[in-house]
Amino acid sequence: MSNNFSLNNKASLAAVLGISFILSSVSPQLFANSAHGLWRTESSDQGYLIIEFTDCDKALCGTIHSAFDTDDKLTADYEHQGKLMVWNMMAFGDRSWTNGKIWDPTKDKTYKSKMSINGDDMEVSGCVLFVCRSQTWKRVE
Repeated sequence: MSNNFSLNNKASLAAVLGISFILSSVSPQLFANSAHGLWRTESSDQGYLIIEFTDCDKALCGTIHSAFDTDDKLTADYEHQGKLMVWNMMAFGDRSWTNGKIWDPTKDKTYKSKMSINGDDMEVSGCVLFVCRSQTWKRVE
């Protein structure tokens, strides 16, 4: 009976290790294709923002998580912290979203927006009529 117990334990351990290996090798790839999480905007003359992306209904949205000044110091009393900056982003393929809106808190203007991910870079663009501006945001680890 001790042989069966030992064999069952070895088989269970092998199964757990095998599943763990598969999950550890697949999860980073899945995460790299996801916009979920924290992203750092490009720096401006005022500093930069950290945007947190989550699901909102059937779309993707981004909320201002935190703000930093040009010296990389947290701006604890940033007036727009917690406000929605990106919303209504609809998935368009594996790593692209479209038909969304993006709000520029420095100008208090809202633009049509789309985004795409390539590794740890997110290309975000905002457009008015045919004039578009884009930035590359970096994933925060």
